[in-house]
Amino acid sequence: MKALKLLSIVMVFSLMVILSACGTNKTNGSETNSGNTSEKKTLKVVSNAEYAPFEYLDKGKIKGFDIDLMEAIAKEAGYKIKIVHVGWDPLFVEIKGKTADLGISAITINEERQQTYDFSIPYFISTNEILVPKGSNIKDAMDLKDKVVGVQNGTTGQEVVEAILGKNSSNLKKFESTNLAIMEMKGGGADAVVADNTVVEEYVKNNPKENVVLIKDEVNFEKELYGLMYPKGSKLKEEFDKAIKKVIENGTYTKIYNEWFKVNPDLNLLTEK
Repeated sequence: MKALKLLSIVMVFSLMVILSACGTNKTNGSETNSGNTSEKKTLKVVSNAEYAPFEYLDKGKIKGFDIDLMEAIAKEAGYKIKIVHVGWDPLFVEIKGKTADLGISAITINEERQQTYDFSIPYFISTNEILVPKGSNIKDAMDLKDKVVGVQNGTTGQEVVEAILGKNSSNLKKFESTNLAIMEMKGGGADAVVADNTVVEEYVKNNPKENVVLIKDEVNFEKELYGLMYPKGSKLKEEFDKAIKKVIENGTYTKIYNEWFKVNPDLNLLTEK
């Protein structure tokens, strides 16, 4: 009996040790710890998939330069991501309300936005351009005065046109997307559209028979920097800044850039910022 009792005590003690060991592998907040490994949570990334070639929907799947780059950055940082198309204005609402972890959608870093959001280091340099029908007498940004101009609402394209026409000008037409602004111009409802150069250049390339031309104005349109956008105080910024630098240094950025734009990026210009 004593031997049986002793055996029972040993079995109970062994079971307690096993249960204690199992207890060290548990979920704690956003990470799961097991020994020396750490599985980070899947991040929700919001975007506006109406801005080719940066992000657009193809048979229900989000594609684009931003998407490929975001996946490479997240992989480098050790995160899994889920990219969701929510639209331009809802993107800002979700980031501010912290219902998404970060956003990517050709978002220009500017002082006004930095008051409400945190941004990564820049990953792309852009500028606005003017799209007009062939034969237009518009030659530069100053020629937009007294013209009807279409823009995507809430973009820097809207801001630069407001600086020329006035913030409350009746000649400024705002749309949910650049494509809608272009449709308005094609229908005769606007004289020009102002948007990021890569977007309107992609449109012209894909629609060679539409008799539209591009106007660059480096005097009146300053260069802009795109960044990942986070809620204020996000702890992701430091990790993702390191990841962005890494994908630029190891050649991944150049590979993705070349695949989408068929040219190599000016890395010197980008890393100076």
